[in-house]
Amino acid sequence: MSDVRALLAGRDIELGDGPYLERVDPKRSVWEGRLRAWLARLPRLEGRSVRRFIDATNAREDAARALDDDALRRQLAEEAQRMRGQGFTDERLAAAFALIREASRRTLGMRHHDVQLMAGRTLLQGRLAEMSTGEGKTLAATLAACSAAITGAATHVVTVNDYLAERDAEHNRSLFDFLGLTVGVVLQDMSIPDRRSAYACHITYVSNKELTFDYLKDVIALGDMSRTQQRLREFAGGRAAEPPILRGLHIAIIDEADSVLIDEASTPLIISETLPDDLDPTVYTRAIELAGSLDEGIHYRRSQHRDIWLTAAGKLAATQRAAEWDGLWRSRMWREEFVQKALSAIHGFQRDQHYILAEGKVQIVDESTGRVMPDRTWERGLHQMIECKEGCEITGQRRTLSQITYQRFFGRYLLLGGMTGTAQEVAGEVKSSYDLTVTRIPTHKPTRRRRLRDTVCANAELRWQAVARRAIEMASQGRPVLVGTRSVEASEKLAAIFAEQGVDHAVLNARQDKDEAEAVGRAGAPGKITVATNMAGRGTDIKLDPEAEAAGGLHVILTEFHESARVDRQLFGRSARQGNPGSTEAVVSVDDELFVRFAPAAVRRLVAATVRRERSGGRALRRYVTWLQDRAEKHYRRQRIDTQRRDAEWVRALGFVGKSRR
Repeated sequence: MSDVRALLAGRDIELGDGPYLERVDPKRSVWEGRLRAWLARLPRLEGRSVRRFIDATNAREDAARALDDDALRRQLAEEAQRMRGQGFTDERLAAAFALIREASRRTLGMRHHDVQLMAGRTLLQGRLAEMSTGEGKTLAATLAACSAAITGAATHVVTVNDYLAERDAEHNRSLFDFLGLTVGVVLQDMSIPDRRSAYACHITYVSNKELTFDYLKDVIALGDMSRTQQRLREFAGGRAAEPPILRGLHIAIIDEADSVLIDEASTPLIISETLPDDLDPTVYTRAIELAGSLDEGIHYRRSQHRDIWLTAAGKLAATQRAAEWDGLWRSRMWREEFVQKALSAIHGFQRDQHYILAEGKVQIVDESTGRVMPDRTWERGLHQMIECKEGCEITGQRRTLSQITYQRFFGRYLLLGGMTGTAQEVAGEVKSSYDLTVTRIPTHKPTRRRRLRDTVCANAELRWQAVARRAIEMASQGRPVLVGTRSVEASEKLAAIFAEQGVDHAVLNARQDKDEAEAVGRAGAPGKITVATNMAGRGTDIKLDPEAEAAGGLHVILTEFHESARVDRQLFGRSARQGNPGSTEAVVSVDDELFVRFAPAAVRRLVAATVRRERSGGRALRRYVTWLQDRAEKHYRRQRIDTQRRDAEWVRALGFVGKSRR
């Protein structure tokens, strides 16, 4: 049975009357959001209370060690009962954390450091803990997860992918078993009964996408029926509805929270059904053929952000070339829509960058994580146009059944907390959108990471040659090397250069995702070169062999700056973890996407003129990159604000026709 008393104690929360417990969507004005963002910049002066909490927890350590296993479990159960009445106060958490830490020492052989105690406390206060990469977020999360789960709350530990969900659950399973807590893992392609069983456990590890889609499935199945209506129906002898998949939205602990709450929050998550396509397949083939015959600058123009529009000459050309075609081609509106969609499919979305072909299907690649999203499709005919371009079977159009934004979904949890190594840049947005305050957690050990001088090359080919040269040089010193690329295409291009030179290497991208655990496990060996997309960024823990550590640790080479500096920092964070040595550098090209999309044309020309072949970059390059990444973050922030605005309008429209939850 679920029990949320500990989550609600001392808090004024408005609850909904849906099929299970969740918060009512907060009604916030624009000015309230701005005020929250401004308040997020103010420092929190709580050093003394944190120190008192750490001291109180440490003072209980000897007493916890003196307990036998059964006595430890009994005492933790007593603390759980107290937390149900008092909530997650410092006094109660100090007692619970001391017991959980001792249980971890006995089962995992790992004792939570003081900074991890601080992080666990931060999570249960409904805040976002910024911990440097390699500081043990996975272990820190167990403090909050166990404390919440023993009180009876449905505890969801949210990760960015299935690999991390399964890895972290298995890593901590012996601790949960010792405390009598069941743990479930939700993975892609699981059946509904298996998902329901996983969510019925005390603690559930699940990726953000799987969790949100499971919630939408419940919304579709249960509709607007309230808990009261469900009980009345059953009392009256009616057939009981199929139980929901989830137990409720009680507490979510989000790992890599900035990725989930910010980077992946630009578009709503949608559950849709496939409908028979009313359009003849020749519509797509003709549109692709016609679009391919048009000339850029004459018939159409492209913006720096993938927007494409027909010029007057392009509209005239489309009319003339489609003159003999009947049906919808006779309509000016439809004709121009088909051609613009086809132009976007040809020029705006590239194979092995934005999608891959797998099993004869177009599968979208998540640009922020480098992973395939097999069940996702582009809207309004774009996906079908890309299928036509690639010669794949054209699937049907999609009709939306339910949708929700991450901002609205995670805002419904009774208690929300998160962890990440990169949050300060988006602290204002996290506060305004989710009411989460960022708390910086100090490092347990000083970092030993060295940032070497960056290199900028005149074009992509020179860049790949320079990257290969640097990787081979570092590997020859007995150091493992991780090379981060932006796309599948880039990773395979670099891999081909290594193959030509007879250099042993491994590749980790969306096509080789089944070998992820094995590739990561070998990546810390002396002289090992691993080429990876963003898959090797967040959450990846590369364990160094003793010889590799003695040689200088992992060397990371970034081959293209991302629009978000946080993603670059996550890649660099694979090196020099937990006090180990390591180094990082960037080897980039002036024609990289960040420079092309976000630098003014005059600045691009000036930079290109100063880089004839290869140039070492110092502070000036880093300032330039920081400026461009700030421009990019503002661009994507506007997209997320627009997503929230459109989502609010959609919800109001549903409310007008009497549907409130979808």
